[in-house]
Amino acid sequence: MSNKIRVTIWNEYRHEKMEGKIKEIYPEGIHKVLADCFTGENFEVRTATLDEEFHGLTDEVLESTDVLFWWGHMAHNEVSDEIVEKVQNRVLNGMGLVVLHSGHHSKIFRRLMGTSCNLKWRVADEKERLWVVEPGHPITEGIGEYIELPKEEMYGEQFEIPNPDELIFISWFEGGEVCRSGCCFNRGRGKIFYFRPGHEEYPTYYNKDIQRVLVNAAGYLAPVKRGDARPEHAENIPVPLESIQQKE
Repeated sequence: MSNKIRVTIWNEYRHEKMEGKIKEIYPEGIHKVLADCFTGENFEVRTATLDEEFHGLTDEVLESTDVLFWWGHMAHNEVSDEIVEKVQNRVLNGMGLVVLHSGHHSKIFRRLMGTSCNLKWRVADEKERLWVVEPGHPITEGIGEYIELPKEEMYGEQFEIPNPDELIFISWFEGGEVCRSGCCFNRGRGKIFYFRPGHEEYPTYYNKDIQRVLVNAAGYLAPVKRGDARPEHAENIPVPLESIQQKE
C-alpha cells in the first residue's frame, strides 16, 4: 500500500479557456500548474474540473483523496449542491481542503464557514507581502519572513470569516489594506486551509515560495491514518448503577 499523500486539484477552468491573456499565463489551466507543484514530492496527484461529469469529483475520487485543492471564481453557482455536500462530508470525516484565492466565495467554503465570506477587493497591479505570523508552523517551513508578489489583486478586511483556529499569513498591499491570508480551520476530523493569493491574471502559482506553501499545506492537512476511534452510542455503554446513585 502506498504511503503517498493523495492530492486532487479541482479547478473551475473557465477563465483560461475564455480569455486570451489568462490562457497565455496558464495555457493548460491553473490546475496543471498547481499539479506540477508536487512533482518529485511524496504525493499522488490528479486533477478535476467543473465541466467534467460530477465535476470530476465522483464518489471514487473523493474517497481516494487525502487533500482536495479548490480554485473557483466565475462559476461558483454552477457547482452542484450534491457534490458540495459530498465534499463537506469528506472534510468532516478527515479529508483536508485547501481553498485558494476567489474560492472564498465557493459554496463549499461558505458552507463550512457558516458565514458570507465577503471581503474588500480591488484589482490594481499592487505589490503584496504575505507576512509569516507563525514561523514555526509546518505550512511555513522553508519560507522567510514574508513572500513578496510584485502584482496581485487586493483582498482586504473586513474578511467575514470565523476567527481562524490558526492564523499563518497576513497580507499587506500598497494601498494600505491588510488581510488574513493564510487561515486554518478545524471542522470535524478535517482541516481546512484558506490561502489568499492566486488571481488568474497574474503568474502567482509559478512563484517558488507559493508552491512551497501549497506542498507544505498538503502535508499538514493530510488525515492521520488510524482506525475508527468514534465512540459508541451512549446507550450501548454499560454504566455501573453505583456511579449514578447519590450517596447519603
